[in-house]
Amino acid sequence: MSDSSPLEHLARLAIDGDQGALDLVVRDLQPDVYGIALRMLWNKEDAEDATQEILVRVVTRLSQFDFRSRLRTWAYRVSVNYILDMKKSATERMQLTFQGLGDSLLENLSEEGPSESERSLMLEEVKVGCSLAMLQCLDRPHRLAYILGDIMELSGPEAADALDISPDLFRKRLQHARAAVLAFAKGHCGLVSDSAPCSCNRQVASNLRAGRIDPAHAAFAARGSSFQESRAIVRQVDEARRAVAVYRTSQPKNSDVDFARRIVGMFDERP
Repeated sequence: MSDSSPLEHLARLAIDGDQGALDLVVRDLQPDVYGIALRMLWNKEDAEDATQEILVRVVTRLSQFDFRSRLRTWAYRVSVNYILDMKKSATERMQLTFQGLGDSLLENLSEEGPSESERSLMLEEVKVGCSLAMLQCLDRPHRLAYILGDIMELSGPEAADALDISPDLFRKRLQHARAAVLAFAKGHCGLVSDSAPCSCNRQVASNLRAGRIDPAHAAFAARGSSFQESRAIVRQVDEARRAVAVYRTSQPKNSDVDFARRIVGMFDERP
C-alpha cells in the first residue's frame, strides 16, 4: 500500500521521533476511537477511559505498524481488540434486550415534554441516548459489525480487516444486526414509522424526573433538535434504511478531553 496519505506520512515522522507529528496522529484518530468506545460502552466516562488506553496502545505500538493497510484501519483493530478484551461494563451487565428496552420506552411516555416542533437539547440527549441503548441490545460482535459497517460506513473489506474476520462473516453479522435494529425501530420508533408509539419529545419528562438526563450538563447532545425535523431527515430514505438514518441524526458529541496532549505528555515526561 502507498504511504503517501497525510496520516501515514505523519505516522512515519512520529516513528522517527517527531513529537509534533505524534500529537497530530493522536488528534486525527481520537474522534473515531472515542466514537467506537462510546457506542460500545454507552457511558461517557467509561468511553473516555477506554479511548485513552486504546490511544496509548496505538502510540506504543506505532513502530510495529507495517503500512500494508491504512493506519486508521489498524487503529480500529487496536480499538476492537481492547474492547473485546474488556470485562463486561455495568451497562452490559444489565443484559438489555430489545423487548426490555421497548417495554421501558412505553412505560416512560409522557405528554409533559416538548412539542414535536420544539427544539430542545434534552430531546436530543434522549434521542442520542436511545440510539446508544439500541446498540446495547446486540452482543459485542454484532454491535461492532453494525457500528463499523452502518454507522461509520466502512467498506466490507476494511471493516472485516478491523475486526480480523472474513468479509463473509462480517456481512453475515452486519445483516443480522441490521435486521434486528430495523425490526425494533419499525415497531417502536416514531422517527422511523408513523405506527410506532414512541417519540423522543415524549420521553424527556420521565427521563428528567428519573435523573437519567441532566438539564445542566448533556453527556451526549451537542445541540438541540426537534422531533419533527429529525423525523423529516429520517423519512428521506427508504424504510429499509431508516434505522441507519436515525443514527445519522443522533451523532454524539466528541469528548472534550484533550487525549493528544495527555498522551503525548506522558511520553515527553519519560526519561
